Amino acid sequence: MQLPFTHAEFFEVFAAYNAAVWAVAAGLWLLTLAAVLRLFRGGYKPSREVTALLVVHWAWAAVAYHAALFTRINPAAWLFAGLFGVQAFLFVWCGIVHDRLRFRVRQSARHRLAVVLVGYALGYPLINLLFGEYPRVPTFGVPCPTTILTVGFLLAAEAVPWTLIIVPVLWSFIGGSAAVLFGVTADLALPLAGVLLLAVTGLRTYNSLYDLSHPV
Repeated sequence: MQLPFTHAEFFEVFAAYNAAVWAVAAGLWLLTLAAVLRLFRGGYKPSREVTALLVVHWAWAAVAYHAALFTRINPAAWLFAGLFGVQAFLFVWCGIVHDRLRFRVRQSARHRLAVVLVGYALGYPLINLLFGEYPRVPTFGVPCPTTILTVGFLLAAEAVPWTLIIVPVLWSFIGGSAAVLFGVTADLALPLAGVLLLAVTGLRTYNSLYDLSHPV
């Protein structure tokens, strides 16, 4: 595959990101951790709060990473920024305006996978720090951990419109290519997360259509 940028240029984008907005990325990580603890410890289920967090993640990745930095080396990043912006809007429309997302934590295989993926997204920067050299590594708030985090939350949602999974599934394969092309170890989980989200959403749709008694 012929790319419009080199291996070194790819990682220099992350170096620029970490140098410019490390404090914001750290704050976003702490905000995400707080929301995760509130959701997964039981009790109050802040559905709109979690949705708003996802809006922030996707809008931030669209502007701070794709539009501001990745466009310097890849013209296609403008398209990626647009896709991430659309995903942020879809979360606003479906999860905040129409309040169609309900997050629950239960003792099921789906919810255990949700916990694993959300935890993995929070640990994403550390994984890359173990295999790379700071600041030339992906950390938090960039597209790939945002996608993994989103898949985890969507697996914990009671019902997910198909419109909400299109961009995360698409990016799971686009971003997942970095694991192979650039050796970003933490991105190995991306294609698996995308396939998992697609499979679970499809199974839930099938169950809904046929009114089965054991929803996924």
